[in-house]
Parts: sequence; structure tokens; C-alpha cells
Amino acid sequence: MGRKDALCPLAYLPTCLPAHMPISRPSISILLPVYNAADTLPGALKSIAAQSFTDFEIVAVDDGSEDHSADILKSWQWQDDRLMPVFESHRGLIDTLNRGLGSCRGEFIARMDADDLMHADRLDRQVTLLEAQPEISVAGCLVETFADGPVGEGMKIYEAWLNSLIEHEDITREIFIESPIAHPSAMMRREELLAMGGYQERGWPEDYDLWLRYHAAGKRFAKVPEVLFYWREHERRATRVDSRYSVENFLRTKAHYLVAGPLKRRDALVVWGAGQTGRRLSKHLIREGRAPDVFIDISPKKIGSTLRNIPIIGPDDLAEAWGRLPNPLMVVAVSSRGARRLIREMLDKLDLIEGMDYLCAA
Repeated sequence: MGRKDALCPLAYLPTCLPAHMPISRPSISILLPVYNAADTLPGALKSIAAQSFTDFEIVAVDDGSEDHSADILKSWQWQDDRLMPVFESHRGLIDTLNRGLGSCRGEFIARMDADDLMHADRLDRQVTLLEAQPEISVAGCLVETFADGPVGEGMKIYEAWLNSLIEHEDITREIFIESPIAHPSAMMRREELLAMGGYQERGWPEDYDLWLRYHAAGKRFAKVPEVLFYWREHERRATRVDSRYSVENFLRTKAHYLVAGPLKRRDALVVWGAGQTGRRLSKHLIREGRAPDVFIDISPKKIGSTLRNIPIIGPDDLAEAWGRLPNPLMVVAVSSRGARRLIREMLDKLDLIEGMDYLCAA
């Protein structure tokens, strides 16, 4: 089966329970994809077993591992009958997630990866949040990155940004910048996740795609403001080795959901940034059928020229251009460190409101 033919999780829903499966339905299903994780899987399982909240099942789907991961799952099942292993031939992460989702029975789905660790109170804190706030669809938490060696500077910056986004308004304000919730740290409502179509193969990051679909559907996010998840950084992480997680594919994802969502209700598009990020994002916006009407840039060498036959103006000319454009939306696409803060300050002086007049996408 090709990647674009990833099965919907509804296709995996059982028509009856296997004989070994407990009849009682757990509150939480931990959805745990496994692939060649023999070195880290025992640690992940131990952190799950240590949870203070105990009403859960572990749906661990082995995606045709070539190491001893399957043996570890079989051995662990003898120790803890809450573990429900599923063994499949290798089909990739998205099919594995949907296969597992179709087997989950809990009201809530807690994602987990086989190379990460949970704080002992993670499940308790997240289910408490979701039960207390039924309007919240996705509950995250703060994360702490760890590695065998030093954690890279880029990952530290990303972690700090992730942990600065707690409330729904914070998360959705920045949702087009990067994926605002670490996927394996999230807990979701099972019926809502199924209604969203589960995980979809579109050639770009499946987790970011999921959050943007939730956002487009008007769902709400929140995080428990505590470090409850320990995120392992290593060279074999999917975000490092899978082309779906490339910068280009993140930009494709953003362009698709910008055009399908916020830009659908606007008559004009302004892109702040005629540098590398602005050029690449605008390419994908055009492919999605939405060309910018004007670019903004601070470089004297670019001001007065064109990009893709679209004029580039400086910030001093923005107020005049904004006044003549019909119902405009600005997308900020400058990824230089510190640029987002400076641009926000400039736009604030022009009385432009983030989320209403402009969105940051870098």
C-alpha cells in the first residue's frame, strides 16, 4: 500500500474483543508505536508502569521491528496485562498510529513514543484537566529534552518556545510558527480524534497536520503547566531522518492550512519577508492558489524591486499599502532570531492586531 493510501483508523475498529482482552473499558489508552526501539522501550514501559493514575491500557503496535522490540513487548505483557501488543509488518508510522488508534478503547488517548519517558503524574494531571474542562480537546504539558550527550542549541530554543505556550490563546496565536505541542506528550479525546479522521498521510508532518486540522475545526488546546514528559533527542528521531519533517514540508503544511483557513476569508495577502523563508513560503502559497499582493522587507537592496513579479516595499510604506488593500491579512515569514519580536513591535505601533490583522508563520 502506498503512503497516500494510509488506512483510516475506523478500518481497524474491532467487531469483537479478543479473548484475552479485559471486558472493562479503561479511562485512558496509551497509544505507543514501536519500531526498532529495543534499547529504549524498557525505560518507556517502566515510566508508564510507574503512573499514579492506573486505569489505563497500553496499545503498543510493533511496526515490524527487526530488533528485539517484539520480544520485549511479549515479555512485558506477562508482567502487566494492561499491555495490549499488536504485531504488524512494517508499514510506517501513520499506518501504525491508525492501527493502534483503531484498537484503543479508552475515553482518552495518551500518545507516547518508545524512546521517551513520562513523569509519574503525567496521566493523572492531563486527565484531570480534560475532565475539568470539557471544552478542551487536546491537553499537552511542559516537556524537558534529554540526550546521551549535550542537547543542541536549536532544540533548547524549541523547548523553551513550546513551554511558553500554555493556554489556548497562546497556542493558537503561534500555531503557524511551528508545531506547538510535542505530539507524544499529548492527550486527546478518542471520539474526537476518530471524528477528525485520525492520522493522515499527506507527505508532511502528521502531528503538525493533526494540530492544524483541530485548529481549523475550532477545537481548543491547553497544557498542564508542569514538566510531565521527557523527550529524548537523538540522531534516529523521525524528525531528523524522515523527509516528511523537512523545513520545506513544514512550509507546505503551513501554506495549505493558511489558504484553506484564515486566507479564505480575506481579499488581499501581505507577506512580511522577502528573504529565504518568505520566498519559500510564498512559493507554496502560490501553489495553493494564493499569491501575495505585496512583500514587506527591511533590506534596502530589496525595497523597490520585485519577487515573483510582486512588489517589495519597506516598512515605511506599509501603512499606505495597508490602507488601499481590500480586507488584507499579513503573514510574517522571517525566521531570523529575534525578528519576530521586532516585527511585532513595529506592527503594534501601527495598531495592527495579531490574530486579526496578521499571523506569524516563522
